[in-house]
Order: sequence, then structure tokens, then C-alpha cells
Amino acid sequence: MKWKKVGKIFDPADYGLIFAQSPQTLVFDDFVRVYFSTRKKDKDKYLSHIAFVDFDKSFKKVINISQNTVISLGRLGSFDEHGVFPMNVVRYDNDIYAYTSGWNRKSSVSVDTSIGLAVSNDNGLTFQKLGDGPVLTSSIHEPFLVGDPFVKIINNVFHMWYIYGVSWKFFGSNTQPDRVYKIGHAVSKDGVDWVKDNRQIISDSFHDESQALPTVIYFKNKYHMFFCYRQSSDFRKNSSRAYRIGYACSNDLVNWVRDDEQAGINVTENSWDSDMMCYPHVFSFNDDVYLLYNGNEFGRHGFGLARLEGEI
Repeated sequence: MKWKKVGKIFDPADYGLIFAQSPQTLVFDDFVRVYFSTRKKDKDKYLSHIAFVDFDKSFKKVINISQNTVISLGRLGSFDEHGVFPMNVVRYDNDIYAYTSGWNRKSSVSVDTSIGLAVSNDNGLTFQKLGDGPVLTSSIHEPFLVGDPFVKIINNVFHMWYIYGVSWKFFGSNTQPDRVYKIGHAVSKDGVDWVKDNRQIISDSFHDESQALPTVIYFKNKYHMFFCYRQSSDFRKNSSRAYRIGYACSNDLVNWVRDDEQAGINVTENSWDSDMMCYPHVFSFNDDVYLLYNGNEFGRHGFGLARLEGEI
């Protein structure tokens, strides 16, 4: 793989927003809508909300940005009471399905997550939840932190790649517990009822690795997965332990061969993505393959774009 970085294409500060995390696309004929998670202050803490921005074909011009609530947060006590981060969309029949990673605050640890489903019938301007509960959540083999969904419909079967937590750990005597999570897979006939593989599908490259936000695309007769990975401690300020982009490929959607060297993209010195690259999203548009991603500080400064070079 060889990617050519276009550069940062969206800065939330230009629009009075805080953060633009986990960009995810909905492709139209003549423009691309990018959903992202932004934040609003709630007393002394943040709530995560979904917004979107529409780009023209060149990705150089913003032609629209959401002004209204795209999807409401959950009511008191629900899995998405405190935020949605991220949200992945897929076209199905005449609707647009949105798979949300809803989160809520905890007391002994910082957060728990589950995956919800909402539907849009107005071309993705707004989404209405199917209910107050999740469609995929913790289970006996995946005890917490089920989130980061990415869904593709392949041969009339819904495939979801997502993350799940395997542990919370204290990595130091004076630190708060940090999470360790891996990438899993589930299938569904209708996009609502899911059956998990109940296994880690991407191998670890080091002990206590955290893997996040898988995205999958098909070309050259195989499936390609991009994701981000990091150390599970001291990753917020230490750039050598922060997120990088990983890669794996598969011929059958079952067995994945990891080879991060083939990801073809890395941090750039003295740039907005010099310390980390995270939350990748791969999509095709006008016969090209593109990669959206966040840089330093987990998307505080917006997201960038890269284009895959060579034929697909």
C-alpha cells in the first residue's frame, strides 16, 4: 500500500466545534458526507454528539454542515446517555442504517460502551433509534466495552467488525485504570439480530495491545482491514506509545493475516499528525480509494485525508 496524504481537510475550530473524531462517510453521486463525533461541555465533563460535514468531489470545499441534532443521546440510565462515538452508516433498501457506539459513565472505571442502531429516511440528515437498548453489547466472552462498529453488507449478509474489552488494568500505583480491547466480528441476516464469532480476529503485535476502529474494503480479490492500535498505558502524552495505523487482509472474511508494514501510512514530523494517527475510515469514491483519519490529541484538531496510489 502507498498512500498520498492530501492533508487536514476539516478543523472543528473553524466552525465553533470541539473535536471532530472518527470521521465516517456516506457517499452520494456528487458529494461525500462525513459524520464525526464532536463534544459539548456538560458541567465539568463532556458529552459526545454526532455532526456531519458535506464535501464537494474535490474534498476542498465544504458545501454544508449540520445545524440540527443528527441523533439524540439516550435517556437517563441508557447505554448512550453520555455520548455517541463513533457512528458508522450503511445503505439498506431505501433507508440508511447508523450503527452507533454509545457510551455511559461508570464509577469504578471511566466508561462502558455498547452498539446501537438508528435509521434515517431523509438521506442521512437525521436518525431515529429503533429503541433505547443496544443491538450488540457485552456477553460472557466479551465482558465490556463493545463498540466501534463498522458494517458492510456482503452477499446479503450483514458483517460487523467491532471492538470489545478484555480487561481493565491499573498500570501504575497512582493511575486510573486503563482498558485493553480487541477486534471481533459478528454477522446478521437483518442488521438487528447479531451472532458473534466470540473470538479475537486480529493477532496482537505486543502484550496488552489495544486495537480500535476497524474499517474494511474489498479490492484486488481480497478484503483489506485498516485499524488503529496502541499501548494500553501512557499513550495520551507519550507519542511512541500512541495510536498508529495497522493493517490485515483476508480472502474469506474468517482468517486475517496482519502485516502493519503494509499499511503504507504513518505519522508526519512537525505536523498535525506527528504524534499519532487514529480512527481510520476507508472508502471508495469516483474510482479512487481514500482514507480518513484523526491525528494528534484524538481528533481535537480535526481529520485528514489520504488517497491510495496505483490501480485498485
